[in-house]
Order: sequence, then structure tokens, then C-alpha cells
Amino acid sequence: MGIRPAKAIRDINKVAWTRYSKSKPRKSYIKAMPHQDLQQFRMGIQKEDYDVILNLECQEDVILRDNTIESARQSANKLLEKNIPTGYYFIVRIFPHHVIRENKMIAGAGADRLQKGMRQSFGRPTDKAARVYSGKALFTVYTYKQYEQLIRQSLERAKRKLSGRFKIIEAKKGKAA
Repeated sequence: MGIRPAKAIRDINKVAWTRYSKSKPRKSYIKAMPHQDLQQFRMGIQKEDYDVILNLECQEDVILRDNTIESARQSANKLLEKNIPTGYYFIVRIFPHHVIRENKMIAGAGADRLQKGMRQSFGRPTDKAARVYSGKALFTVYTYKQYEQLIRQSLERAKRKLSGRFKIIEAKKGKAA
């Protein structure tokens, strides 16, 4: 069986579940942390002379699963790497701390004798997600003025992979963090 649809976990009003200790995992509230799909947070080459900063900013509160963020990152970065390998610096601004639980149900003949239904239905950790609030930048790209249109095109491509409303906003010039 595959993963549940994103609409099952998208609501941000649910209580966050993030308590995990790296130093004392036996004493953690979450005993086993699920695997994280999002591994790379900085791509491209960091330079001081970039003159355009573009952010992919969230317009509503939403929970995004880590495989969704990874898919959007890959689709945006692939276009940039192919066309301007040294002309950009790409940063993923959020980290998936939120652990998603799932109460697995058995389907098929005789399942009612094997499972407990909603009794002890807390669920087991299956996936990780990020809680993204309105106004928070998901991706930031530093580039030169001549590549701005290509960066916008790559962020539009990433936007299609994400649930919720997102907007591409040009930020004030600062240092490439």
C-alpha cells in the first residue's frame, strides 16, 4: 500500500508531534524517527555579487510532506542546473520536523478478527512534514538580473508540485546566506 493522500494531513490546526531526542532516544516521546526524503538544502554556488533574490512564499498555512518539498526542489533545481550551472544559489528554507502518524487498517477477508479498529488508535510514525505558515519563504534563489526569468520559470515549476497557494516575491538585496 502506498502513502496516504496529502489532504489527510494538510490541516495545520492539528497538534504538532515533534518530540524526539538525539542524545537520549530511549527517553524520547517518539521512539523511532521515520526516514526523511529531503536531504539537500543548499544548491548552486554561493557568491557575494548576486543582484536578484527571489522567494517562493507561502500565502496560507499548510503542512507539506517532505517528499512533496523534495519533489518541488528537484524540479526547480534540475532546470537551473541544466541552463545556468554557476549562476544561482538555491536554498530550501524549511525543515520537516513534524512527524506524521498513521493507524494502519487491514483490508480483506477476516480483517475484523485481526485488528482492533479504533481501540488504541494512536498510530505509528510513518512520515515527516513541515508546518509552513503564511508569509514564510519555502525556497530562496540568489541570481543575476540576466537569469531572473529562468529562475521565475523554475519556481513556477516547483509551485505546481506543492499543495496550497504560493507566490514568487522579489526580496530586497542582502547577503547570500
